[in-house]
Amino acid sequence: MTSVFDEGPFEPCPSPFNMAAYVLEAGLQMPEKDALLILGAAGVERWNYAALERAVRGTATGLLSLGLVPGDRVLMRLGNTVDFPIAYLGALAAGLVPVPTSSALTEAETRTVLTTASPAAVLRDPDVACVPHDLTVDLAQLRGFRDLSPATYHMGDPERPGYIVFTSGTSGVPRAVLHAHRAIWARRMMFDGWYDLRPADRLLHAGAFNWTYTLGTGLMDPWTQGATALIPAPGTAAGQLPDLMAEHGVTLFAAAPGVYRQMLKDQRILSLPALRHGLSAGEKLAPRVAARWRAATGTEIHEAYGMSECSTFISGAPRRVVRPESLGQPQQGRRVALLDADGPVPRDTEGTIAVHRSDPGLMLGYLNAPEETAARMQGDWFLTGDQASMDEEGQITYLGRNDDMMNAGGYRVSPIEVEAALAGAPGLTAVAVTDVEVKADARVIAAFYTAPAALDEAALASYVSETLARYKQPRLYIHLPELPMGANGKILRRALRAGFEAAT
Repeated sequence: MTSVFDEGPFEPCPSPFNMAAYVLEAGLQMPEKDALLILGAAGVERWNYAALERAVRGTATGLLSLGLVPGDRVLMRLGNTVDFPIAYLGALAAGLVPVPTSSALTEAETRTVLTTASPAAVLRDPDVACVPHDLTVDLAQLRGFRDLSPATYHMGDPERPGYIVFTSGTSGVPRAVLHAHRAIWARRMMFDGWYDLRPADRLLHAGAFNWTYTLGTGLMDPWTQGATALIPAPGTAAGQLPDLMAEHGVTLFAAAPGVYRQMLKDQRILSLPALRHGLSAGEKLAPRVAARWRAATGTEIHEAYGMSECSTFISGAPRRVVRPESLGQPQQGRRVALLDADGPVPRDTEGTIAVHRSDPGLMLGYLNAPEETAARMQGDWFLTGDQASMDEEGQITYLGRNDDMMNAGGYRVSPIEVEAALAGAPGLTAVAVTDVEVKADARVIAAFYTAPAALDEAALASYVSETLARYKQPRLYIHLPELPMGANGKILRRALRAGFEAAT
């Protein structure tokens, strides 16, 4: 039996279609219901569905009034505020193509984004770094759009471009991933296959508004069901989350594994009577963290696997029995296989996780990079680059990357990008970067370098901070007499990782 999961296709996306109209449709059956609660020390900011839709459609009107036309790209350089999802949905409502980006990007990094995406406009919070652009909409103007008359949703082919997200490439250059409007329709498979998401749910996501994990799992998905999304205000510590969850009757909680670790630091029992379960994605969840959460709350954490190119398509779920070391199973409606060079491998055999080109959540391709897009395909299968095995029940066990990509708090980071940023540091002669385990279930980015003598770590950190977002910056700088090389002269990053972890 081969490692292929295919139990039939998911129902097709309706046409004509608009992602923003679809996301807000269910909530408008209950216009006064809370769509969003922002939980802060000073109180709660509330948005009901009627107010949210007015703001979204007013924003669409404002963007179109600038002379933008459907299909134009709009770069989002906004902070961790409600402005982010309103602008995102407003652009989609107008038929524009939003390009959401992390506010952590440096000015130098935004230059690459602008060159690649060629946006017609930039929506910008003045506190968020960005190189200048001819058409920049500042935050005050953007907020003013909300009170304009509502635009008509731009309906069209669900296959047309919807939005663009950036992800680290193995070459070290961030790749622009172009998704269709129908990508949101594919997320319906998660409702039963991961969340058990219901209209009455109150889902709290621990991430920032301007993280794509939060944008999808924390906002778009609950809104699609007419549920209530809750987001902690900026500056909320992980240790404050349990009290907020109890106070506001949170039924579902989503976070990256690192947040769960921080919440469990003090070993106390967490009293969360409304909580049904937790959700985890972004990086591999350690079984011991899941076990500690179970002991502290009496609930499970259901893990999901995905990527920028196809969101999450393998997951655990409340109605499935998942082995502790397993990611879970492909969601119903997905076509997933584990491949080697000859095609699907036998069950219980290592292969590369691949998703079928027919998946409605699969990207349209890398923007302006048809050859790179084609290189990720093997016949009708998109290759993720992650290795796994599939057992007889279809459960998938993650075995790691087949390249040197790193994971930094849920973000994939190319070591080549970090090495390029460090290469010109004064006194440094060579550098190699990888992620290393510094304690149980905690990994950080480490830079191993050669130089005539050990360099000042603060100076190295300052140097790299000018060109790299914080989450891409090394946390460790390790001086070595030489870097390990293979016979072909390639740096052996895995050897660096193994040597560091063996010595600590």
